[in-house]
Amino acid sequence: MLVGLGLGPGNPELMTLRAVRILKEADTVFVPGRIACDLVAPYRKPVMLDFPMTDDEAKIRECMVANAAKIAPVAENGLAVFGILGDPNFFSTFSRLCAVISETHTGIEFRTEPGISSITAFAAAAGVPVNCAFAVSDGSAPGAGIFLKVRKPRRKAAELRAEGYRDFVLVERMFFDDMKIYRTDDLPEKSDYMSVMYAKK
Repeated sequence: MLVGLGLGPGNPELMTLRAVRILKEADTVFVPGRIACDLVAPYRKPVMLDFPMTDDEAKIRECMVANAAKIAPVAENGLAVFGILGDPNFFSTFSRLCAVISETHTGIEFRTEPGISSITAFAAAAGVPVNCAFAVSDGSAPGAGIFLKVRKPRRKAAELRAEGYRDFVLVERMFFDDMKIYRTDDLPEKSDYMSVMYAKK
C-alpha cells in the first residue's frame, strides 16, 4: 500500500493528528524535498527523493521511474508513505507518481490522506473570508468544479451537464462513520447538507 499523505502548508503545527499517526505507522516514509523532510523528521527519519523543478517532461519521467523503483518494494510488502506539502489531491506530484508505479509495478494499492491545502491556508493567512463561488487555477482553463452543500445531486448534475461537465463524484458526510461516496451513474435524488460534489468536464 502506498499512501499520499498531506503535510499541510509548511508549519508543523498545521499537520493533522491523523498525519502524525500514519507517519508513525509507516514502514518507510518518503518525501520530495527539504521542507517535507523537516516536517516529518520529529516522527520518522524519512527517505528524501529527487523531484527536480523542471518543464522537461523526459527528465520528469526519468525521475518518476527512478523514485517508483525505490518506493514500490516497500509498498508491495507493507505501508509506504509519501509525505508532501499541502494536500496530495491538489496540484501535487503524487498522482503522477501513482500513474508511473501502476505501469511499472502492477498490483500496488493507493490511497490519499488529506492535508491543509494552500487554498484554505491562504484564506486564513490573508484574513480573507471566502463566502462566494471561486475558481482555482494553475494558469490553465478550469476543467473541473467542486460544489458544496449539494442537497439535490441529480438535479445539480443535470444543470452541470448543460455546461459541459460529464463525470461526477458526490461525497456525503466525509470522514464520518456513515460516509457515502456516489459516482456519475448512482447519484441520489437527495443528500445530506454535509455533501460535496466534484464535477469534471
